Amino acid sequence: MELHILEHRVRVLSLARQGLWLYTHPLIKLLFLPRRSRCKFFSLTETPEDYTLMVDEEGFKELPPSEFLQVAEATWLVMNVSSHSGAAVQAAGVTKIARSVITPLAEHHVSVLMLSTYQTDFILVREQDLSVVIHTLAQEFDIYREVGGEPVPVARDDSSNGFPRAQHAGPSPTVHPIQSPQNRFCVLTLDPETLPAIATTLIDVLFYSHSAPKEVAPGSPEPSSIQFFAFSLIEGYISIVMDAETQKKFPSDLLLTSSSGEMWRMVRIGGQPLGFDECGIVAQIAGPLAAADISAYYISTFNFDHALVSTMSWGRGSWRETEAQNGGAIRKSQLGQAGHLGIPDWIQSWPSFLIICPQVPEDGINSVIAVLQRRPESLAS
Repeated sequence: MELHILEHRVRVLSLARQGLWLYTHPLIKLLFLPRRSRCKFFSLTETPEDYTLMVDEEGFKELPPSEFLQVAEATWLVMNVSSHSGAAVQAAGVTKIARSVITPLAEHHVSVLMLSTYQTDFILVREQDLSVVIHTLAQEFDIYREVGGEPVPVARDDSSNGFPRAQHAGPSPTVHPIQSPQNRFCVLTLDPETLPAIATTLIDVLFYSHSAPKEVAPGSPEPSSIQFFAFSLIEGYISIVMDAETQKKFPSDLLLTSSSGEMWRMVRIGGQPLGFDECGIVAQIAGPLAAADISAYYISTFNFDHALVSTMSWGRGSWRETEAQNGGAIRKSQLGQAGHLGIPDWIQSWPSFLIICPQVPEDGINSVIAVLQRRPESLAS
C-alpha cells in the first residue's frame, strides 16, 4: 500500500451565513475560474451552521479577512492511500483505511480531518504533525511526497526513533452524540467541461435558495432534515453531495452517479462544535463501521463531522478490478458495450469506479446507528 502526501497546503475556514454576500465574487471565481485563481484544492460545504471552506494557499489568497470569516490556526497537509496496481490506482474508502491509518494516528494523538469525494478520500493532518504521521505509518505503507508533481519516496527510518509508542492508557475518548436526518443524499460528479452548463443552478443553490436553518435540539436523534450541500473541485475533478430534492433542480443528463442511482443516509457527529484538537473523532466512527464491513463517505466540517452510508452501501475499487465480491462490477473493458450505463468517455481515465455491494438495505440506517451506539463498549475495550 502507498501513502501519498500531496503538495497542497490547505487552510480550513468557517464562513458565517450572514457574511455570504461579502464573499460571493471570490467564491464564484474559485468555483468557475480555477485557472485564474490558480487554486487546485477547493471544497465548499454548506451546513445548517455555516459554510466550511478547505482551500489551498492560492485559494486562501482570494478570501479577504472579515468578521464573518473564521480561520483555523493550523495549515493542513493532504494525503491519500492507494494500492499497488500497476498504472491504475485503487481508491480506499474511509472505513477501509480505518485500521491502517485512522486508528494508528488517533493512538499517536494526531488529529485528522476527512474529505471524501466521488473520486477518492483525502486525509488532512496538521503540517506540524507530519513527522509523527510518517513514523507512525512507515511500517504499513510506502510513503511518497509529491514534489513538482512527481512522487518522491520518503526515507523509511526507524519509526520509533524519538517518538513514543501509542499510549493506550489514560482517559477514555469522548463519545460524541450522533444524529441521522431524514434526507436522502446523492453523491455525484460531472465533466468539468460542462460546469458552465449548470452554473446558474449552482449559483442559485449556493447563494439564493436558503430558507432559515431549522434548529436541532442537542441530543435529538432524528432531525427531520438538514441543509447540506458539498462541492469540491480538486485537481480538476468535481464532486458534489446534495439531497434528492436539490438534485431535482439540476439537469439530469449532466450529473453522473452510479447506474443504480443509489441514495445515501447521513450520520452527523457531534452535539457541540468538535474543534480541531481532539484526536480519534474519525476513528470512533470509521472503526465500528469497518468492523461491520460498512463502507462510508466521511466529510469533516469546521464544527461537525458527517458520515454517509449508502442505502445499498456500495464501495469503490479499481477500474482494473475484474470481479467484485458480493456484488457486480463495472469494468473498464466493458465500457464500449455498456453505453446504457450512462458512463461518458471522459470518465474512462478515472482511477475509481463503483461496485454495488448489497450490505445495507434501504432502511439499514437503523442498523448503522445501532453499530455506532455500541461505541462506548468498543472504546472502553
